[in-house]
Amino acid sequence: MKPSYTEARAARFAVIDFETTGAVAGYPVEPWQVGMVRVESGAVSGARFESLIRVGERPFNPRAPGRHAQLRAQLAVAPTAGELLPVFSEWLIGVPLVAHNVGTERTTLAKVAPLHRFGPWVDTLALARHAYPQLTSKSLEDVIAALGLLPQVQGLCPGREAHDALYDAAACAVLLTHFLALPGWEHVTVEALAET
Repeated sequence: MKPSYTEARAARFAVIDFETTGAVAGYPVEPWQVGMVRVESGAVSGARFESLIRVGERPFNPRAPGRHAQLRAQLAVAPTAGELLPVFSEWLIGVPLVAHNVGTERTTLAKVAPLHRFGPWVDTLALARHAYPQLTSKSLEDVIAALGLLPQVQGLCPGREAHDALYDAAACAVLLTHFLALPGWEHVTVEALAET
């Protein structure tokens, strides 16, 4: 039987970003914030989700980016990762997932929901390396700036900046739509993106 392939421009994606505590001796790395944004038919949709995630009184790695120090009071009463499982399931099961450097998101999601199968995964870092090998930095914020996409991201997340989970998910979503609009990418499949 011939396999079926989905053109990426026609697909629905869930773009996800976690901010984590970073490594601290004696403590596991845990997510403290999640942001998710939908991309549908080649465009960023209005669907988005964000939440802080309760991590208790544990220390953070001092080099962990983000506003966690200012948000400790809100983190103390935020839902746990387990309490967010129904939202993760609704958003993430049965659709291709997108992240910039998928390792953190894939690992975090596997710890939060070990019995669920997620994916395929599309890595916008790998796509940036493929499409723009000349860029000296492939970090999400540097790629967004280099490609002139910053105003679009700021329009989606006014008042936010890099290392905020919703902002980074929106930036990754904008970057994905940029790739999907490139000449020659008209018939690229989800499967091809996931293999890049």
